[in-house]
This record gives sequence, structure tokens and C-alpha cells, in this order.
Amino acid sequence: MVTETVQPSRLANGEADNSLHKESSHIPHQDSKRRRGNSGSDRTVTTHNENCTGPDATDNVDTNTQPGVVFKKSRVQREMTVQDMYNQESFDDEDEDDSDWEPMQKHVEIKKWFCTNCTMVNLDDVDIVYCDTCGEHKESGILRHGFFASPSSQEGLTDIGLEVKDRYKDSHSGIPQSDSCTAIGFDERMLLHSEVEMKSHPHPERPDRLRAIAASLATAGIFPGRCYPISAREITREELKKIHSVEQIEAVELTSHIHASYFTADTYANEHSARAARLAAGLCADLASAIFSGRAKNGFALVRPPGHHAGVRQSMGFCLHNNAAVAALAAQAAGAKKVLIVDWDVHHGNGTQEIFEQNKSVLYISLHRHEGGKFYPGTGAANEVGSEGAEGYCVNVPWSRGGVGDNDYVFAFQNVVLPIASEFSPDFTIISAGFDAARGDPLGCCDVTPAGYAQMTHMLNALSGGKLLVVLEGGYNLRSISSSATSVIKVLMGENPGCKLDHCVPSKAGLQTVLEVLKIQTNFWRSLESNYAKLQSQWEVYISENKRKQIKKVRRAAGAPLWWKWGRKRLLYHILNGHFRPKSKGC
Repeated sequence: MVTETVQPSRLANGEADNSLHKESSHIPHQDSKRRRGNSGSDRTVTTHNENCTGPDATDNVDTNTQPGVVFKKSRVQREMTVQDMYNQESFDDEDEDDSDWEPMQKHVEIKKWFCTNCTMVNLDDVDIVYCDTCGEHKESGILRHGFFASPSSQEGLTDIGLEVKDRYKDSHSGIPQSDSCTAIGFDERMLLHSEVEMKSHPHPERPDRLRAIAASLATAGIFPGRCYPISAREITREELKKIHSVEQIEAVELTSHIHASYFTADTYANEHSARAARLAAGLCADLASAIFSGRAKNGFALVRPPGHHAGVRQSMGFCLHNNAAVAALAAQAAGAKKVLIVDWDVHHGNGTQEIFEQNKSVLYISLHRHEGGKFYPGTGAANEVGSEGAEGYCVNVPWSRGGVGDNDYVFAFQNVVLPIASEFSPDFTIISAGFDAARGDPLGCCDVTPAGYAQMTHMLNALSGGKLLVVLEGGYNLRSISSSATSVIKVLMGENPGCKLDHCVPSKAGLQTVLEVLKIQTNFWRSLESNYAKLQSQWEVYISENKRKQIKKVRRAAGAPLWWKWGRKRLLYHILNGHFRPKSKGC
């Protein structure tokens, strides 16, 4: 096998190492979005000759590049084999009974299978047919029926799935009128973007993500059916140059001539990846133009590879071209003066922020796990507000922990996102819709439900006269991503989001995060002042009540009876020894 290392100047500038992308304590083998091997420089693309593929490729590389080392290792192994020891004429203790000693140890291969839904590994045993992590059946039908497939049986549909399928079986004939319907951007050629050689674990950003969503929409009769498709085209080089450097564009194009390559340890490409990225960006651009011009009511871009980590000069975090940024500029080219991008992916969209951090015509709001910069990509602190006269046009809501759910997200929408968005008054709204904050996602480890995503979509749909484009970003649990995406698309189609989350009580950590954001952003947005004053007073009341409760506990302990303070055993000891005597009553 021949291995080449290409270091063109057109690659990312490598200002930050990307080997910690989307790290989760629940997946110890992750690097970056998960740990997938030794991280290298962001300026390096490692390529593999397409004539040499297969599971032995790594061994072949070591043999060719370090023959001396390999030979030395093999010789040491030959000198120390158990068989050689067994064939020796004498042992230190000849009387020792070693009849149960087996000189030839058979190599026991541990068979395993990876869950279709969450990619987690499971032992291949006849009694193990459910994923130990998510509970999905080994032969799940989720790629055929989406989240309507039963998670506990092979290939079957749930009762709800059967009901939905019957309901929509004959409900639609022909393509609906486009100007009053939701448009969907999808092209099967984006499924060709995949990791060539699986490492220790299937890559979470895999073609099955789109397959599961498409299967869910088809089962529900939504698409094809009640939504209409946008024809795919590849984005042009001139359009990409408005957001990416020439070096970044050429680096992505270079991968079309290479069988397998990596921008970072977790950001792969094959010979189809560049085209898939151009198709994804082209679909987003055309959807934005169609929606703003009125040819579609709103739209959902069912695309991959994702884009919000792709910045001016680098491809990283599974992302090659920035789809949301392309859509924003396409909307402006169609006539939109002000564009709002709301990014609810569990990871901060550092690429989108970099592209627009000096642009007052695009407001970028991101809600993400941050944890003091310890969660990938480490950017997106509350004090990152934009620069060069565009301060306040970057709004970051950085959660301080995992497990964040519907209440915290909707509370942040009510007190931060919607007030700022309303004051900004956008002509066009884009959602960078990563569903990796969804319940059950192996990377995000948060707790947002499909109802929560539907509610947030409903709240944003009131902006921009309903001119709303949802662009798929992350999301790595197939059941979570497909059910969440379907709920969002139903809201786009005009359906009620279901349960209302009007009076959300946030967690203590969530309230602290919102207060931190409000304190900073009140310097730029007057609409936040009343919310900040109200929440600040509520926080002070909460703190004072907690202090009062603590004081009461201390006082109770200080004024407790003697028997309470001494404890039962000590009291019994004094009674038995006559230390305490009942007072005698008078005659």
C-alpha cells in the first residue's frame, strides 16, 4: 500500500487543533466528535491510494515504512513464543503438575455488532438482540420506516406507524402548489459521502442519517407527498468565494481526486465528498431564494455533510462547506436586507460566527453546550459578541452542563432569542438545525424532545413573515434525529406543535446562563432590559430564600433539645447510669 501525505497551502490555517471535537464522556473512544485516532495538523490531508484498501491497510503501511522496526518486533516475538518454552528439554521444577496447562492458546475472536440507531458496540450473542445503549433491535427497520419502525422488533412498524401509513396512503395525488407549500431539498448523491475505511467504530456522521429522516417522511406521507422537492444543483465556485477562502475551496475540490482523505482526525472525505458538499450548499442557496421570492412558503434542507463548523479557511467538525452561510447570502442576493441565523446544534457553530462576526446585516444566535470552553469546539462564550462595529450581532447562550432539556431551551427563547430577534426584525430566518441536543444522542447528551424542537420552530416561524429555512446540521441517534426533524417539518407545514411550553421553569444552571447572556447583551439590545431586571430580581429572591432556609436549619440545630443533640445512645447511657432522675412529686 502506498500512503501519501499532502500538505498544500490551500488547507486550513490550523489555528486550533481539532482532535477534541464533540467529545462525550459516554463514548471514551471518541476523538473530536469522537476519538478516532491520532490527531494531526489541520494543514495535513492524508491520502490513501485507491488500489490498496481493506482492513489490512494500516498493517501494510507499517511494514513498508518501518521494515526494521517490524522485523525486530517479529524476531522478539519468535524468541519468546510459548511453543519454544514448551519444547525445552528441562524446566525449573520437573515435578510440578502442569497437565492442565495448554501450550497452544487459541485466539478467541470476540464478535460484535454495531447498533444501526446509535452506532454503539454490542457483543454478538444469540441472547443479545437489543442495543445495550439505546434499546434498538439488532435488525431494526428504522432505515425502511424511520422512527415509526418498532425499536423492539425486527423490521416491524409500531401501531402508530401503521396508523400513520394508512392515514396518508391515499391522501395525496400529484405535487402540491409550490407557493403555498413547504419545499424539501434532498438528493441521493449526498449519500455517497462516507468514510471509506471504518476505524474502531462507525463514524457518527453517516449516510444513514438522511436515510432515516427520508424513511420517516415517506412513511408519514409527507415527502414525497405533501411537500414538494427542489431540484439539486452544485454551488458555483464564485458563490463559495463569498464565504470561503480560495485555499479552503481548493482543498475540498482536491478530495475528488483522492480515494480517502482527512481534513482533521474526524473530518473525512472520499472522491464523492466534494460533490456532495457542493450539492448541499446549492440546495440551501436555491431553497433560500425560492422562499424569499415567494415560490415556496418555507423549506427544510435535508442535506449533508453539515456545515456550521466550516469557516473562512478551514473544514472541520464533519463540515466541508458552510450551508447556512451560503443560504444567508443567497437570501440577501434575492433581496433580503437582514438575515437571522438561529443555531440550536449542541455544538457552537464557530464557522458561521467567524464568517459573519463583522457583519451587521446577519444576526447569529447560538444555543450550545460550552462548559467553560471544555466542550467542542471551545468557542461560543457569552462574551463573544462580534467585532469591528458589529458588536451585539453574535449572541451566544453557552450551557454550563449537559442534560439540558426543553424547559431551558424554551426559556432562553422567551427571554433572549425572541426579544433580540424581534428588535432586529429580520427579512429572512435560517435555523441551523442540529438535532444532537436531542434525547438519546450519543454525542450531545442533552434532553430536548421532538415537542421542544417543534415549539422552538413555531416560535421562530412568526418572524420574517414566515420566510423560514431549516438547514440540517448534526444529530447522530437515528430515532431522535428522524422524529425531531419530522416534528419540525410538520410545524413548517402549518400543523400545531402540540403541547405548549408557555410557562417553562428553567433549571438553576439554565437561569444562571440566561442571566449571564442578558447582562452582556443588554449593552446592545434595549428590548432585554425589562427581562433582565425581572429575572435578576427573581434570582435575588431565590438566593435570599435559600439563605433563609439555611439559617432556619442552623437555628433548629442550635435550639434542639438535649436528647436530640446528644443522640439516643448517649441519652440511654446517662439514664442507665442514673445521671438523669425524674423529679419527685410532693405529697
